Amino acid sequence: MNHVVRNAEIAPSRRGFLVGSLAGGLSLGFGLPLSAKAAEVPEVNAWVVVKPDNTCVIRVARTEMGQGTLTGLAQLVAEELECDWKKVTTEQIAPGQNLARKRVWGEMGTGGSRGIRTSQDYVRRGGAAARIMLTQAAADLWKVSAAELTVKDGVITHAASKRSTTYGKVAAAAAKLAAPDPKSILLKDPKTWTVAGKPLKRLDTAAKLDGSKIYAIDVTLPGMLVAAIRDCPVFGGSVKSFDESKIAGRPGFKKVVKVNNTAVAVVADTWYHAKTCLADLPIVWDEGENAAKSSATIAALLREGLESTGPDNGGRKEGDALAAIAGAAKKIEAVYSTPFLAHATMEPMNCTARVTADRAEAWVPTQNAESSLAALSEASGVPLAKCEVYRTDPGGGFGRRGGGQDYVRQAAEIARSFPGTPVKLIWTREEDQAHDFFRPISMMKGSAGLDADGNLVGLHIRISGQSINAFSSPGNIVGGKDERQLQGFWKEPGDAQFGYGVPNLLTEYMMRNTHVPVGAWRGVNTNQNAVYAECFMEEVARASGKDSLEFRRGLMKDFPKHLAVLDAAAEKAGWGKPLPAGVHRGVAQFMGYGSYSAAVAEVSVSPEGKVKVRRMVLALNCGIAVNPGQIAAQVEGSVAYGLTATLYGESVVEKGRMVNLNFDSYPIMRLAEMPMVETVIVNTGDFWGGVGEPTICVVAPAVLNAIYAATGKPVRSLPLKGQKLV
Repeated sequence: MNHVVRNAEIAPSRRGFLVGSLAGGLSLGFGLPLSAKAAEVPEVNAWVVVKPDNTCVIRVARTEMGQGTLTGLAQLVAEELECDWKKVTTEQIAPGQNLARKRVWGEMGTGGSRGIRTSQDYVRRGGAAARIMLTQAAADLWKVSAAELTVKDGVITHAASKRSTTYGKVAAAAAKLAAPDPKSILLKDPKTWTVAGKPLKRLDTAAKLDGSKIYAIDVTLPGMLVAAIRDCPVFGGSVKSFDESKIAGRPGFKKVVKVNNTAVAVVADTWYHAKTCLADLPIVWDEGENAAKSSATIAALLREGLESTGPDNGGRKEGDALAAIAGAAKKIEAVYSTPFLAHATMEPMNCTARVTADRAEAWVPTQNAESSLAALSEASGVPLAKCEVYRTDPGGGFGRRGGGQDYVRQAAEIARSFPGTPVKLIWTREEDQAHDFFRPISMMKGSAGLDADGNLVGLHIRISGQSINAFSSPGNIVGGKDERQLQGFWKEPGDAQFGYGVPNLLTEYMMRNTHVPVGAWRGVNTNQNAVYAECFMEEVARASGKDSLEFRRGLMKDFPKHLAVLDAAAEKAGWGKPLPAGVHRGVAQFMGYGSYSAAVAEVSVSPEGKVKVRRMVLALNCGIAVNPGQIAAQVEGSVAYGLTATLYGESVVEKGRMVNLNFDSYPIMRLAEMPMVETVIVNTGDFWGGVGEPTICVVAPAVLNAIYAATGKPVRSLPLKGQKLV
């Protein structure tokens, strides 16, 4: 929900601001004073600046990280603005600007597939308000009623007098007018859209193709120094000692900085000098008791959770599943597991910071610029009002560059040792893989009962695993319950509803936290939970003797939107039709981030057990499609990301530390392995759902279910590498 609070005051403390930046509060404030410093010409309102040549600059508060949010939001504003799309450019907002103007642009976090769906209303109203002001300015010029004017492509026309003018000519006058009440604005029906809803080309592509795009890792400032860092390899450990004398006098070396008692950074004139000096710096670590932990001890902890008789930490109970299963004609039971996963962004963590006694600045690839600003303020000791973050598009986010902001804090701490000098901190790939906020590890024990006719009479799902909230947001755990970890098993419609009707259902979450730091990973918990739900449902369907698709359909009559995407994917894939010899199909459906997803995979398994994913058909209902072409691109990207995790993804713990530290041991799927992907958009147009994350969750279970069809054996753990499938 967007809370409209005009002229809301921001709490002065850094901690208070951080809380506010994550809460989603919003002050529309279209009538706030203009910022002459922020634009070459007066702004019409916070969202729109119109230049004399009729160029419309649309301001975007969310982060563009390859998902198309920048273009989609610009389309929504331009649709209501009625400007010429060929003359649209965009401008990113800095969080310090937002703070100074009482957060006129709302919260700036980009995650949870929220970039468009939670800001669509107020950005459209911003575009509409600008159109109204521009039209009124022309009406005042001609001394006519604004109701007599029409607008198309930034040209305002008064048909009765045959006069016309452009937005560029009246923008300065419009900027002086009082803004309309945004609540009074009637927005367009999406059915009438001419810019939004169309598969327009992205606005940010050219610079990425010709190499002119500047990422944070490319930032160069006068007098800049560069830092390399190494954190204690065991989570929870600390720095015991280091011997700076061993590298003193080396070319380019400046200083060794101890960071937060757990890490050591070397600052030098170049990245090469910083990295090589750090490699030769003797460091003694206090690894602590966590050095005795491993993937084996963590697995034992999770298995204990599956068998525990203690209270659960979340879930739902409808009917008596345990009794129904106990009395069933046929019982099915299975245990599934999914591993820790790293984000493996193309651009490793980095941040450039410059700190003085009364000013702190940072150049950051971030998914949440406000969180970056709060982290910069906390680490530098400089008040929020005297800090600024210059946001660059990240070279991959996937959740890693959201709430954590560890790399920003480190850069600010290091920069404090060099007042007034910019210091660029760059993590190595190994550091990036070793100190991620990993996707949580978990296990699931599923039990089900079928009656004599093969009907599902009881289902029990128990998940044992780590909690993201327990690590990063303990305040979100209420009464010991953490429903976030059961994402996709929820009863309530709207975000992550379980799409099956079962007469007796019991879901449980047993929280078993490890020493490994965890966080959001593109799709978060829907990815693991969809594997558990859909692969176990496949086992139940096969035990019933019914077709996999028809068994699911029989449980979905009360879930029409879930069923519609399942049917759409099955129809497009030709479910039930003959396939080439050796090729088999698998199906899955699940809901997350307010959208409904389904997939059909076509897979072959060689006599040696090598898997080849040949074709994937995915159906998505995100309600209202802002850019169908970009939706298809996001679906294709989700297949690449999801298949990489399915085939290879695993972060192993030995002696308390991660051991998969580069792409030789944490491989990424190759281009030749990418299957043909077909996307079906089931556009019902009656709600706003997410796009970037929903379809990832159905990739793995559809593939695993196809492997089951090919081999006759269920696959119950990931990744597939190293598993004997035949």
